[in-house]
Amino acid sequence: MTIRLTVAQALVRFLAAQYTERDGERRRLIGATWGIFGHGNVAGLGQALVEYADVMPYHQGRNEQSMVHAAVGYARQSNRLSTHAVTTSIGPGATNLVTGAALATINHLPVLLLPGDVFATRPADPVLQQLELPYAGDVSVNDTLRPVSRYFDRVTRPEALIPSALQAVRVLTDPVETGAVTLALPQDVQAEAYDWPEEFFSPRVWTVRRPGADPTELAEAVRAVREARRPLVVAGGGVHHSRAEEALAEFAAATRIPVASTQAGKGSLRYDHPQDVGGIGHTGTATADELARTADLVIGVGTRYTDFTTASGTLFENPDVRFLNLNIAPFDGHKLAGLPLVADARSGLGELTEALGMHDHTVADSYVTEYTEDKERWEQRVDACFEADEIDVRPTQPQVIGALDALVDESDIIINAAGSLPGDLHKLWRARSADQYHLEYGYSCMGYEIPAALGVKLAAPERNVWALVGDGTYLMMPTEIVTAVQEGIAIKILLVQNHGYASIGGLSESVGGERFGTAYRFTSADGTFTGAPLPVDLAANAASLGMRVLRAKTVRDLRAALAEARAADTPTCVYVETETSDTVSGAPPAQAWWDVPVAETATRASAVKARELYERHVSTRRRHL
Repeated sequence: MTIRLTVAQALVRFLAAQYTERDGERRRLIGATWGIFGHGNVAGLGQALVEYADVMPYHQGRNEQSMVHAAVGYARQSNRLSTHAVTTSIGPGATNLVTGAALATINHLPVLLLPGDVFATRPADPVLQQLELPYAGDVSVNDTLRPVSRYFDRVTRPEALIPSALQAVRVLTDPVETGAVTLALPQDVQAEAYDWPEEFFSPRVWTVRRPGADPTELAEAVRAVREARRPLVVAGGGVHHSRAEEALAEFAAATRIPVASTQAGKGSLRYDHPQDVGGIGHTGTATADELARTADLVIGVGTRYTDFTTASGTLFENPDVRFLNLNIAPFDGHKLAGLPLVADARSGLGELTEALGMHDHTVADSYVTEYTEDKERWEQRVDACFEADEIDVRPTQPQVIGALDALVDESDIIINAAGSLPGDLHKLWRARSADQYHLEYGYSCMGYEIPAALGVKLAAPERNVWALVGDGTYLMMPTEIVTAVQEGIAIKILLVQNHGYASIGGLSESVGGERFGTAYRFTSADGTFTGAPLPVDLAANAASLGMRVLRAKTVRDLRAALAEARAADTPTCVYVETETSDTVSGAPPAQAWWDVPVAETATRASAVKARELYERHVSTRRRHL
């Protein structure tokens, strides 16, 4: 039996019939489609989404990049078992997808991109928005998506959709390969009719695998853990992707090995779990970083070991340190010349705990006492950062975080990605549940927070979802506020105004850049941006987009506004300007280095001094072999 449909209609019906299953939980793979329409997709996918509105929900986006962020937020909150598709026209709409695609792929989060493409039949050459290359006739702007996609295909014939769509779904549901998947769809092919086999539209379930460990690798892992005297677990995002939090808690409790977390892995253990020692690396806690410096075995679970985690190769100082890497991806399992334990995080942790239990293995009491006391001292530093001696004054950024921290419970979700907030949050935030802390730091993409909050709220409508946004990030991409208002998606935005790129400003100062070009200020007589702050009213901007806005001028105001926003059932923004004076205490400084190269030769004293410090740090870098 065959069914006559256009290519676009067939694709929508196919996607509506795809499901994932893991641990007995079955989810629809493509929960909805986001779209902005132009001549490249309006008559194809646009018409198909109208035709099949009963089986494919639709969300109207305002920016192509932000639509991808929303889909990624949904996918992460859905444990990668469900995601959204995103369709755009050819041209600027398609190329606007690239940043979002890179974010998805770097973070191993599935999203399906369906950009329109130029005519496959070339009735006129060139057509509107067509890229012409003298040396190639088969390239369009969509080819910019190739390096940031885990799978890419251009469907130039109707019948080619069948194998292409199946491959696309295979990659989306593969826990190792997943990321952005792109099916570029020429606008004439989208509208072309074809007789499709009925089986193409039958419900199809894709099992998300949980591979166990190889027995030989497991035996090596057990031996390494038993021989270690100062082991440390580094929990990465793979713990969350695998839903291995309980398995990790059991492993930590059984062995008493301390657990530090990357930005993606924070929340793998509750902040008050006896073995949780907080964030690790450049934005980590003093407790975790001191343990890392003396660790003789680092057990990486689901981590990519980015430069922030390893302090650019300077953190793990013990001359005898070894690495044991439990990761579902062999590529990551072999990093830092480590012993690979290639397995699903939950399966591998369960097997490792069971194997070690046969030997009743645990670390020494003295080690437990050491990190427990260090953790208590760090918590006292956090309390000091959060505390406000006066409540009728402008808050510092840590006090803003502390006000929210004091208000939420384990059901709240906080989202952030860029600026100075990630560093403060990694050090200070007390994660109360496995999915409360949603930091996108693989790409650290400014503009992610607000659209991602939409996706998270769609996946968890019963939860309070907070987008923590600085003024720099807000100005990048506020437009999905309109979508939140349009669809009644009751996200909360905490908008922090500090008049510029505070994070990069501090970094610029530390590397001899003298904060050049990082402040949002008027120009002075010498041409530098050192004049008065710009009279930009971001609260008014958010209100103009339809959002309810609560202004907070003091710590007292902030606490009241946050409580009011949390109780609101409509999209609500809390706007606060923070104290940025050098005399006001902020978060603790970085507890580990990060490599940002400094000018090797310069005449300005700040750069010369920064280079001297840089060379001292570089000299401590190690190649772990």
